Amino acid sequence: MKYLDAKLSQPRWMLHPMQEFIRDGDAVRYEELQAWSGVTGDREVEHELFYVEADREPYEDALRAVDSVRWYDLTPIDDGSFYVYICQETRPEDVAWREAFADLNLVLVPPVVYDADAAFHVTLVGPGEDLRTVLSDLPDVVDATVKAVGEYDRRHAPVAGELTARQLTAVETAVELGFYEVPRRAGVADVADELDCAPSTASDLLQRAESSVMRRVVERNGRGRPDG
Repeated sequence: MKYLDAKLSQPRWMLHPMQEFIRDGDAVRYEELQAWSGVTGDREVEHELFYVEADREPYEDALRAVDSVRWYDLTPIDDGSFYVYICQETRPEDVAWREAFADLNLVLVPPVVYDADAAFHVTLVGPGEDLRTVLSDLPDVVDATVKAVGEYDRRHAPVAGELTARQLTAVETAVELGFYEVPRRAGVADVADELDCAPSTASDLLQRAESSVMRRVVERNGRGRPDG
């Protein structure tokens, strides 16, 4: 079973208005699509669940202005993050690139992560032939950058499975910068700069990730909290 990690970049005319909002402003710090339904086939309406770290008021203003959105439900997490459940009409611009996935034996593994340029990062799993087919069948205007390909193996998931995508990104960034090396080559401020967030936010992400991973490591080795 093969997997493909890829970054897909669309031309402006194909972008969803909220993708344009991400690219043209600085209100959105992070956004990922966590779950969806009705986004393939001939469905006229689709539903999506997003996790978002952004300034809520401008984000909602932009969302309300999108013609294809029929309704949405926003659930705050804290001052800077929230979930958004959206019901919207399927746009012809989206059908144009989704057709490349039609009738292929592929699974799109969540989350789908959007970056500051409004490109989105996906993981596809399936037969190698179908992975090659989807790359060749994407419209020429969609730029596909292959980041990784190989045999699918996510055995780290039992340890990192409780981490949010944002926490995992923070840990990956910290590792790349040398935060966990001995002696350290980078501090929390360096991680925060790379993530474009406040040092307190970076520290919280790392501490929560470390707490989750350490707890899972102990549990996987069959050691619970000692009695007494």
